[in-house]
Amino acid sequence: MTVHQPSLKQLQYLVSLHEHGHFRHAAAASNVSQSTLSAGLRDLEALLGVTLVERTNRAVRFTPLGNAVVAKAHRVLREAEELAELVQSSGQPLAGELRMSVIPTIAPFLLPRMLPRLRRERPALKLYLREEPSAAAIESLHHGRADCVLLALPYDTGEVDRETIELDALYVAFPRDDPRDPPAEIAPENIDLSRLLLLEDGHCLKDHALAACNSPGLRASAAMIGTSLHTLVQMVDNGLGLTMLPEMALDAGILNGTQVVARPLKSDNPNREIALVWRKGSPRGDEFRLLAEELRAG
Repeated sequence: MTVHQPSLKQLQYLVSLHEHGHFRHAAAASNVSQSTLSAGLRDLEALLGVTLVERTNRAVRFTPLGNAVVAKAHRVLREAEELAELVQSSGQPLAGELRMSVIPTIAPFLLPRMLPRLRRERPALKLYLREEPSAAAIESLHHGRADCVLLALPYDTGEVDRETIELDALYVAFPRDDPRDPPAEIAPENIDLSRLLLLEDGHCLKDHALAACNSPGLRASAAMIGTSLHTLVQMVDNGLGLTMLPEMALDAGILNGTQVVARPLKSDNPNREIALVWRKGSPRGDEFRLLAEELRAG
């Protein structure tokens, strides 16, 4: 019996539709027309002799078999990509395209320090950056949308290889002249957790801050949540509470123009680990280790 093999392009269309849940959005992400994507998926279903997607006027629903095929398609596409990477890695290191996801509590503080020198010293490298929270970044990595991820540990990354870039100390930020602001290091037991302003769910810095305060189970109310570190600083500057900031944000001047001061956290685990991670066994592993060295030097 002859088994017809689906093309990589057909699998890419299927994965894109699963990710976006809409034919028009999936087609735009695939840089093709909606009719081209729809025809490619119909051809895939005809080739396999099964229904993968249930189409209605209002929704796109994947059949159970369709979801299983999508999971396998991710692996096939990742293997195909790594085949190309194997060839690329045999040439000049840190050359060509590299897609890196970076979490929002690192990107605005580390990248301006690192990118100018990287562009100057590695002109053949085309670095495409994507800022996204840790969970989305790790998903992008394992689904092949990103080649590597710059994030903060500890975090559940799945099966990856990694290189540590630096340890980033945590600080407690108060309004200036706050009577509860001690002059030196701040121990977790001296932090009023009822006043602690945190990032919204999805940002690993929130979990790192709570772990450093020995309160990993604490859940913030809606009034205690900010969408970014800059928003948290503005909330503190307006007397709404206190927050936790990483040292790299302080070094980048996040408190400039505010009446906020920061004190080091005195804790058993006062740091987060900044690391570059990539898929375990990637043929570009040596290249990513070299990139980690460049990041450390920056």
